Amino acid sequence: MLKTFHPLPKLALCLAWIGASLVVFRLSFQIALFAAAMLLLLVDARIPPRRLLLLMVPFALFGFGFFTTSILFRAEAGFAVQMAQEQGGAPDVAPGLVLFFRVLACGMTSAVFVLTTDPGQFVRALMQHLRLSPSLGFALMQAMHMVPDLRAEMLQLRMARAIRLGGTLRRFPVPGEVISLAIPLLAYAIRRATRAALSFEARGLQPGRPRSNLPQPPIRRADWTLLFLGLGVLAATAAIMSIQAA
Repeated sequence: MLKTFHPLPKLALCLAWIGASLVVFRLSFQIALFAAAMLLLLVDARIPPRRLLLLMVPFALFGFGFFTTSILFRAEAGFAVQMAQEQGGAPDVAPGLVLFFRVLACGMTSAVFVLTTDPGQFVRALMQHLRLSPSLGFALMQAMHMVPDLRAEMLQLRMARAIRLGGTLRRFPVPGEVISLAIPLLAYAIRRATRAALSFEARGLQPGRPRSNLPQPPIRRADWTLLFLGLGVLAATAAIMSIQAA
């Protein structure tokens, strides 16, 4: 369902969920958003649990300071207390704990969009529906393809180097190996940039020139239904949490 969801309504829904997480200072609300995002990734997108745990690590580390301060040391950071006062946090809930789950909820909601959206389709939808500049759109697509291609090129260079030196391929390159790979990777990036510039010229991406576009999938009625259903669930959850807090 999520992978067939049009990128623009999906982006609007994810931004609405993140905005609600930043506004509502309730621990139960943050846990509900976090659990909903995890459930969508596990059941609908079929992301392996191990990969989800690895994705959670940077977000958990970002909010781990608030968690340890609140739970282990029984104290609160000044920023957490100020946020709780400004956003009407419950007095019986540690503000640091709310901020910790807020980071996880926002991070996994963004993961829902990133892991279920084709980057090329998203950029083309921006170009068609939101009038994104074609030169900027194709530059974004080139950048998105450049990162995995650089990784694949680095792996090939490491394999060739290991075969030439008669050694074993380590899981992570040592500093000396990284330095030796810097120049070949730079040369590869320059070649890719030159080819990208030539392809830009071939596609007629000069500003002010008329150009044609391949037809893109329109926003269907099912996409609008999913958008309003997600917004309705979000509004109902926020209302229930507010009533319980009152």
